Amino acid sequence: MIDQLLSVSTRNALSSLSETVSQGGVTPPAVSQPSFGNVLSQLAGSVSNKLEGAEAISMKSMTGDVPTRDVVNAVMDAEQSLQTAIAIRDKIVQAYLEISRMPI
Repeated sequence: MIDQLLSVSTRNALSSLSETVSQGGVTPPAVSQPSFGNVLSQLAGSVSNKLEGAEAISMKSMTGDVPTRDVVNAVMDAEQSLQTAIAIRDKIVQAYLEISRMPI
């Protein structure tokens, strides 16, 4: 079941990434296009922010300030983001290894 969810989240993340890259092709030449490194950096920052937010909400729940439902939602959202980032990392490594094995 987790593999099915992971593949759906991976597909969503990759389609979002491809939309971002394809939108860059329609911009005028004066506007700089986002680089692949910038897109990955933004993805990593987003995942980091979600993880930090989930941790902060978990800490607030210990004092009783936050309902349990909000804690569960934040943690599940952070976990899904982390799994998506891991899946994208794995695909990038797999593509790099495939390219490195190509004959010159």
